[in-house]
Amino acid sequence: MGENRLTENKRATLDKRRADVAAMFDRTAARYDLLNDLLSLGQDRGWRQRVVEAVDPQPGQRILDLAAGTGTSSEPFDRAGATVVATDLSLGMLAVGRQRRPGLSFVAGDALSLPYADGAFDAVTISFGLRNVEDTAAALAELRRVTRPGGTLVVCEFSTPVWAPLRAVYGTYLLGALPRVARAVASNPVAYEYLAESIQAWPDQAALAGLVQAAGWQQVEWRNLSAGIVALHRARA
Repeated sequence: MGENRLTENKRATLDKRRADVAAMFDRTAARYDLLNDLLSLGQDRGWRQRVVEAVDPQPGQRILDLAAGTGTSSEPFDRAGATVVATDLSLGMLAVGRQRRPGLSFVAGDALSLPYADGAFDAVTISFGLRNVEDTAAALAELRRVTRPGGTLVVCEFSTPVWAPLRAVYGTYLLGALPRVARAVASNPVAYEYLAESIQAWPDQAALAGLVQAAGWQQVEWRNLSAGIVALHRARA
């Protein structure tokens, strides 16, 4: 397809196609976790730990981990005694996850039409995946639908560094160094070119908080991680 933004070297927009996103992550599934660790300089481990702390999983709770990929982000909820459902659009990611983490429950699901009943979960979380859905507002509303009243939403996503000099350095890394490193080590470097472009196009902390509130969530708050390179948004149903 000549206009496919995810398979050609074109600037990413928020006009994603579900099939294209799924296919892109299918191709990078086998090395996805390793490359995330490498390209984030190991910071992704700390970011994911902050997600667990924000969710505060309790034994017996039901937790939806959306855009769970291979289940790396789901394991801590399982260890805490919660029932976690790792859900992703990419069948390739799910297949790798089932091989590596056979004790977890993996379900194929679309963020815009989740295969779960209203109020099915005590908490819902999505890390580094909301940016990839076609309709951010619709995905946030769908997450609200499957969360019980009083339940928790936690979104972890790349954001806008709060310090201007860091923003400049970070922008240079995203659009220059990250794609070059990915071309050297990744089996599907175009996925990381898309990653860089999509981060540049993503709303900042306050704008995302506005989208969360508009989708029906309450008590919306956010916390900057790594000086705003990543932001953690939390809200209540």
